[in-house]
Amino acid sequence: MALRWLTAGESHGPCLTGILDGMPAGVPLSPDDLARDLWRRQQGYGRGGRMKIESDRAEILGGVWRGRTTGGPIALRIENRDWPNWKDKEYELPRMTVPRPGHADLAGLLKYGLDDIRPVLERASARETAMRVAIGAIAKRLLAEFGIVIRSQVLQIGTAKATPGDLSDPAVVERVEASSVRVADPESEERLRAAIDAAKERHDTLGGVFEVVAFGVMPGLGSYVQWDRKLDGRLAQAVMSIHAIKAVAIGDGFVAGERYGTEAHDGMTMRRGRLERLTNRAGGLEGGVTNGQPVVVRAVKKPISTTATPQPTVDLATGQDVPSQYVRSDVCAVPAAAVIGEAMVAYVLADALLEKFGGDSLDEVRRHVEAFLASLP
Repeated sequence: MALRWLTAGESHGPCLTGILDGMPAGVPLSPDDLARDLWRRQQGYGRGGRMKIESDRAEILGGVWRGRTTGGPIALRIENRDWPNWKDKEYELPRMTVPRPGHADLAGLLKYGLDDIRPVLERASARETAMRVAIGAIAKRLLAEFGIVIRSQVLQIGTAKATPGDLSDPAVVERVEASSVRVADPESEERLRAAIDAAKERHDTLGGVFEVVAFGVMPGLGSYVQWDRKLDGRLAQAVMSIHAIKAVAIGDGFVAGERYGTEAHDGMTMRRGRLERLTNRAGGLEGGVTNGQPVVVRAVKKPISTTATPQPTVDLATGQDVPSQYVRSDVCAVPAAAVIGEAMVAYVLADALLEKFGGDSLDEVRRHVEAFLASLP
């Protein structure tokens, strides 16, 4: 892999930290380049009280000099504004011994031999995705130098489906960004908001489906020669690693198994001396390699596990059946998950771009990309 990254920190600790290693020198970068995506992650109808507390902004601690990357590791810090409310409570909080269904509580406690669930939930929390979005914003900044842009939209919340918009159209993108549920038309927004309201009224939560599309991706990223170099597999793993994601599809993957072969693939034709695809059902990837079409990734997010309505569980301290305990939570976070999905797709594509073209500086990478594109028939 050309890029590497790590995050550290807990949901109610002092901060989140992250390191991105492998970014070439010379990429323009400032905290403002990260701020918009961090803000976008915090938006969305159905979010809970935590978003009213946090106002995320990433501090760049290393790897950038005079507004450009240096080639060294980029170190980031995001303050947890809820920390002052928790910093003096570490030794006062009672042990948590009632695992919540759907969370990492029980699995983490068993794995690490703990007698308290709290350390598990602190690290397993989706609060960690704020740092992923900051790292993804750096990857987007590199991709933008080569004309690659990444967009997202929500396709479904619960059983309420949205009418998909054409994300290659700037007017559609503008409407999606202005929407509280990341959809392109008012009718869809009304349906999806109504579904969230219904879940809130019954003290429950909802998941859904979102789509991430990368435009301008050149052919040749990834490889078919080994399983771990296939780019569709790498994209699927990255998006699946987002909290509460339970299924990932490339292109029309969710419905491809319902079709005949003649209906499932992307025919080709010559128009004005240029080879063009008739469709993009494969989502821009064939054999684990980009083919020049937009890269399309769709993901299913399960309903948030923390519900105001109790679920059956067990108190590990007593062995008794008990109801789950409610902790402050969102009703729906699918719009935010779409923004996190953008970050993960951006990271994988940036990694694949540097893997293919190499180079320790932006200018060097650019020369390699231009030479490759000039060589294409």
